[in-house]
Amino acid sequence: RGTLVVALQRDLGELDRFSRRTSGHSRVTDIAALEPELAHHSAALFYEGEAHLNPRRALSDLTRALIARGVRIEQAEAAPEEIAGPVIDARGMAAGLPGLRAVRGEMLVLRAPDIHLSRPVRLLHPRHPLYIVPRGDGVFMLGATQVESADRRGVSARSVLELLSAAYALDARLAEAEVLETGADLRPAFADNVPRVVVRASPSNHPVLHLNGLFRHGYLMAPALARQATDYLTKGIKGDLVHAD
Repeated sequence: RGTLVVALQRDLGELDRFSRRTSGHSRVTDIAALEPELAHHSAALFYEGEAHLNPRRALSDLTRALIARGVRIEQAEAAPEEIAGPVIDARGMAAGLPGLRAVRGEMLVLRAPDIHLSRPVRLLHPRHPLYIVPRGDGVFMLGATQVESADRRGVSARSVLELLSAAYALDARLAEAEVLETGADLRPAFADNVPRVVVRASPSNHPVLHLNGLFRHGYLMAPALARQATDYLTKGIKGDLVHAD
């Protein structure tokens, strides 16, 4: 259903800058045709080709699909060097890869049954950019802060205030929304924010493939990363995301 990008009247310059830095969008003045409840905004960018998903539901669906195809999923603790054969390591920050940094992100889940959005909406702001993603049944995910930090504590009061203030600017009715959930964790990222398949050899000389550094693009980039890891293991093809020692 695409993504709609809006800005407050005083921040329309942000919309122009975002337009120049991105592609695949069209300029929209009749916002009501896409999102009637955002008709008070005067201009927007519409990225028709973008899609969104519920990450938790997607993970559950993928797990069921793998099991249906005969994949056995087990939970146990083991170091990569203790496993016979090739290893796929997707542990994020726990992998301890050189050059991998932590970027803290925080989000809120709200219930606002009187608000109806049919697609993700991004609000551009010079200090507190925001996106809101409809999850159905009046539930919305609100995100997300981005802080260069390895702090894994819960959501900070400052971040909650920033997110809710930006949400209020988007639609004042969100001030009455019920806060269902807060969440905070770390996004693993390399210096260029591009994910990598880092290939190393275990002490037993089996390949260990670290799929890491997906930053904010996990579900978007995971298929490409998985394909390149598979091609490397099965065909010896070194794709542009593969970094072999």
